[in-house]
Amino acid sequence: MAPPAGGQEAAAPQRQQQQGFGSSITGIIRIAVFWYFASKFFSPKKPTEPALQISNLFNKGETLDMWVYLSEYEKFNDFGNEEALIWHEASIPYAVWGSESTRSLSLSYTPSEALKHNGTLYAHVFFARSGYPPDPSDPEYQPLAAFGRTHPIVTYLPKSKASKKRSLLGDSDSKGSEESEQVSEETDESQIDAKDDGPTEWISYWKPNITINLVDDFSRYSQNAAPPNVAPYLNVEPTTGNYYPTIFFNEFWLLREKYIPLNETVTELPLNLEVGPISMTKWQLFLQIDQSFQLHRSYGSMIEGEADELKRVFLEGNPYLLMITMLVSLLHSVFDFLAFKNDIQFWNKNKSMEGLSAKTVVVSFVSQLIVFLYLLDNDTSWMILGSSGIGCCIEFWKIGKAMHIEVDRSGRIPMLRFRDRESYAGNKTKEYDDMAMKYLSYLLFFLVACSSIYSLKYERHRSWYSWILSSLTSCVYMFGFIMMCPQLFINYKLKSVAHLPWRQMTYKFLNTIIDDLFAFVIKMPMLHRLSVFRDDLIFLIYIYQRWIYPVDKKRVNEFGFGGEDDDQAATDTAVVTAEKAEEKKTN
Repeated sequence: MAPPAGGQEAAAPQRQQQQGFGSSITGIIRIAVFWYFASKFFSPKKPTEPALQISNLFNKGETLDMWVYLSEYEKFNDFGNEEALIWHEASIPYAVWGSESTRSLSLSYTPSEALKHNGTLYAHVFFARSGYPPDPSDPEYQPLAAFGRTHPIVTYLPKSKASKKRSLLGDSDSKGSEESEQVSEETDESQIDAKDDGPTEWISYWKPNITINLVDDFSRYSQNAAPPNVAPYLNVEPTTGNYYPTIFFNEFWLLREKYIPLNETVTELPLNLEVGPISMTKWQLFLQIDQSFQLHRSYGSMIEGEADELKRVFLEGNPYLLMITMLVSLLHSVFDFLAFKNDIQFWNKNKSMEGLSAKTVVVSFVSQLIVFLYLLDNDTSWMILGSSGIGCCIEFWKIGKAMHIEVDRSGRIPMLRFRDRESYAGNKTKEYDDMAMKYLSYLLFFLVACSSIYSLKYERHRSWYSWILSSLTSCVYMFGFIMMCPQLFINYKLKSVAHLPWRQMTYKFLNTIIDDLFAFVIKMPMLHRLSVFRDDLIFLIYIYQRWIYPVDKKRVNEFGFGGEDDDQAATDTAVVTAEKAEEKKTN
């Protein structure tokens, strides 16, 4: 039954009234939101209260007195102990650069029995305005006039584990066993095998140098917004909110080799003390470099000891020689990149193996694989392993360009089979390559056998596998240049060098010259220094062959084209251009 018409007319005004009320509420909300954002962005800003600033409690040039105490406890309050006081200086000008603000002292310290048995020792350094004492129990003590800091003189490092290397043939006499013990004792801490079971043994080391620096910093910082690189080192006075001068124990140039191990046989220990100012920039630079070293060690891109080696270069090296070395290193990296790029381009576009030694490519891959396995066996950092692994992959890719690689599935285990390309086997190149490798392999095998026997008899290795890898790697490093000789023989027989990637070889030759420069700059054994010049002879022979052998227009280049093809293409292009010009004239 339909509703009456009057009911419909009465319900319509009610619905309109409800819709009108909802629209009003929506409009009010929209106006409120609009007013909020308008007042937020367009209303005049109220003046903000200035943030509280903190500053240095001391003035530049103000004279300070210094006390240095040694104690086996981290907390120190025995200011009346004259035996603990090892150094006192008066009237040191604060943040003044000159001889009067730098003081030094050298002394000998007699360690206690507790210190010899993994004990601890701290240096407590106190500064105060001249005339004021550092002892809080003194009646003339002023909290705003004295400050100090504690620094450990003894550090703890993991003990070097015994080397796993041994003579695979056994020590035949006592002299050999003594040498084995010496090798075990001289194992570097960076070679600690983390896979060994059992707790790590720690021993204590004495720091012979203590450099106390007062940072030249008079900056004003916000009370709760100090820079993150400065805030951890600020010593803030709680009542005033200002900060004391920052005491920095500078150990940046203290190398680990200077540490002295503590044991029962130690009777006297040297201690060199120095106090002086340091600029804010230099202080932050030291902190940033140390943090960078720690970050690289955590990522595995730097092993223990490499940071000290880098510091030693700056300590012992000539500044001008260092600049030249950095410039030459940059050039070496650039030439390495260019040689790598052109090598990839050459093999990517190469269509013919005529005149190129395929066996040299295979031997290069085997040599790169041996070096990669050797680095993997010696726990090298992952960055070096990654670089060597990429080099192995590239060398294997080059084998695919030089030869046909097929997968033989006829047996139970799929095997890779290598087949010569037609451009290599169908001419004299393969014959000359086989001839050169035949005689060079005799020489190479003889050298490998002699080197391996010498290594087995007089050197120590962790296992037979390590001996094989180290022997092969030594042969790769020492006799790898012999593998470049087959290409020289092929060039001599073919009386041509047009097939060689000369652009890539030019960059490699420039890198060889840079390596010669490094041989005179960097300290290295004489035999290794002489081995640096081995590649120079090969490259000089290449250059001599390029000079005496004329350009053969009939021989194909690295892209599979010959000189006559280029001439014919140029002639055809000229004919087509002439015909088009004639057609334009006719039209």
